[in-house]
Parts: sequence; structure tokens; C-alpha cells
Amino acid sequence: MIRSTVMFTAMVAAVLGAGPAAAQANCTHTFGSVMELTGPAGRFGQAASKSIELALRDLNAAGTFAGCALAVDLRDSQSQGTVAVDQAKQLVDVRRVPAIIGGIISAVSIPILTSVTASAGVVQISPASSSPTLTQLGRDGRSQGWFFRTITSDALQGVAAAKYALDSGIRRVSIVHVNNDFGVNMVREFSRYFTALGGVILTTVPYQPQQASYAPEVTRANRGNPDALYLVSYPGDGTSIARTWVQQGGVQRFLLNDGMNDASFIRDVGPQFLNAAIGTSSGTTPTASSTYFAEQYNAFAGPTFNAQAPAADRAFDATMILGLAIAHAGKFEAAAIRDSIRKVLDPQGEVIHAGQAGIRKALELIAAGKPVRYEGVIGPVQFDQNGDITGPFRKWAIRNGEIATVGQMSVEEVREVQGRLR
Repeated sequence: MIRSTVMFTAMVAAVLGAGPAAAQANCTHTFGSVMELTGPAGRFGQAASKSIELALRDLNAAGTFAGCALAVDLRDSQSQGTVAVDQAKQLVDVRRVPAIIGGIISAVSIPILTSVTASAGVVQISPASSSPTLTQLGRDGRSQGWFFRTITSDALQGVAAAKYALDSGIRRVSIVHVNNDFGVNMVREFSRYFTALGGVILTTVPYQPQQASYAPEVTRANRGNPDALYLVSYPGDGTSIARTWVQQGGVQRFLLNDGMNDASFIRDVGPQFLNAAIGTSSGTTPTASSTYFAEQYNAFAGPTFNAQAPAADRAFDATMILGLAIAHAGKFEAAAIRDSIRKVLDPQGEVIHAGQAGIRKALELIAAGKPVRYEGVIGPVQFDQNGDITGPFRKWAIRNGEIATVGQMSVEEVREVQGRLR
């Protein structure tokens, strides 16, 4: 059995050390989490797991949920779909969890959904899986209403990336992308809009994760004098590809996806080669929860993690939403939790924010039968019928070894671009 030591840490923090309210609970409700703690997406999952722990600390310090404290059984997917399915099955079949947070990458979340959670009737909330395939699974009825995600779809991020590239003077690109559901869908949407808006794609080269060398792929992509390389990857593989690109004399201008927003990527490639790098990520609408998370996360997670890490903020919100939904449901049962998830995001509800005071207020409102609207770290969101959210996109750039936000693209701007192709 593959089980992270983080599980024990989280459960102890949630049950024994969270504060007076948790200490009074004589029972524990344990939900599951399947995260990419190792493998290409390991850094994302590690950062997200710290967010889950932080949210559990605050939830349990504020009160009880369906009469009990909350804990998480955290499993490592190793960034592999087959491993993720095995871990999810153990959580569902053996631990009998009614809800799972994860995975991070779509190549993990999709098989968990199609092989485990949908058929078992278990809630799944992904903080970072952005493939449009997940929307289609909802439209086709295959997710059966059990799937939610606190990140926008790549169908929208591809549009945002195309516009940002052209607005930045990038007209001719070569593309190297990971050959999985995430990479294929991201590139398809980007390519569609980039070319429609007047851009030129010289070549598109897929790669398999964790190769010993990426020299052949880079050689193919590094033809025709592109203005930039659009690299759709993860920090591990992406680092090797970017370094090979630089070594082969490729133009030192990169367009990057959200997962490449990572300090280790900058450090290992060399900041001197990335001063013309730009990228897109799902954006946020700042709230009091955003400020709270920025203040709390780094101190809680330690110096090796950062509140700006991809999936960190969205994993925190996923956990908060799940915890509040359990309180609203009044019982630790999957169907009741599923039906309560949208209710704690009620647009007509009283606004509450992250932090123990906000959670206590939410619990009081729920107990009184009053509507609640959790406005999280990523902003006030609602889930549509497919479990998707909409939101703005962050435009960022790497300057002198640091990632800086240089702007935000609104939902309206993205939709305006989409409208040009209709």
C-alpha cells in the first residue's frame, strides 16, 4: 500500500491538536485525498497537501462537522493514473470515504472519476485538473454529478494564452507539449485561437513524460526561427526541455502554462535564460480569504513551499468547501455532501471568509438554517451543472528570477475572443 506519511500528520493535527472545539469531538470523519506527492507533478501535490492540512486546522478549531472532527487519509498517486485508481479504490472500498480531494493533473483525476468515484457515488473535488475532457464527461452524464473542480478549464486557458502571446508580440511559435489529456487539450485550444487571431504555429511536438533525453523533440521544434517556444509541461520534464532548448541555441523566449509557474523551474533552468518568459494561470478575484491565506500558508507550510504554488490556493478552497458542505449536510454521506456543495456557495447567502472566525460564523448560520456564501481564496465561485467554475486568468512574467503578475484577463475578454470564431 502506498500511503504518504503526510496522512498521519494531517490526521493528528486535525483530531488532536486543532484546538478546543476539536478536542470536544468524540468522533472523527475521515475523507480521502489522492495527490501527486511524487513524480512529475509531485511539487504541486505536496503544496496542495499542506493547504488541506491548513484548512483542516482551521475547520476543526472552529467547530464540529456532522458532529465530529475532520481528518484526511492522504494517498500518493505518484503522478500515475493506474496508481491513483488503486489508491482511490482503497479509500472507497476499504475506508468507505464519501469524498476525495484530488488529483492534481487530469491524467490522474479522469481515471479516478471514470473508474472509481462516479460509479461508487463518491464526491470528487479536484483543485487543479483543467482538462476539457472533464467537462465533456459531465455533459455525457458519465460523471453523474459527483465531480467538481476549483480551477477553470483549459478550453478557456488556451484562449487566454493565445491572446496574451499575440498581445506580447509573439507571432510565430513552436510548441512542445506533454502527450497526455492535459497537454493535448491545452495545445488544441491554444492552436485553434492563436491561428484564428493571426498567429503562426511552425511545429507541434508531443513528448512522453520522464524521458531520459528530450533532444530529438527539441531539435524538431527548434526549426524555422520561432519567436518563442510554447512549452506545455510540468517543472521536472519542462526543466529538461527548456535547458535542452537553450543548449541548442533556441530563442530565449518562452510561453508557459500554469504548471510551469514554479520557483524550482526557474532555479534549475537558470533565471538568466528566462527573462523573456511569460505565462498564464487561472486567476483569482481577491477577497479577505485571499489575504488570510497569503498570511497563513507560508508560516504553516514551511520555507520550501509558497502560497503562490499552483494548486495551493485551490486545494485550500476545495477543503473548505467540502468541510462546510459536510456541516450543511448534517451527515457524513456522499449524496448529502454532494447536494450541499453548491448550497455553501449560495449567491444569496451571507458572505463568509476563511479563518476560524469565518468558519464559526458559517456554522452558526448553517445551524440557524440561513444561506451561506463562502468567498474563498480564489474568489466567489459557483459550480455549473458539470462541476466547472468560471473565472479570470492571471498573466505573469519571469523577471530577474522572480514570477511577477503583470495583469489579469477577465472572463469577458476571454469570451470576446471566443466569440470571434463563432
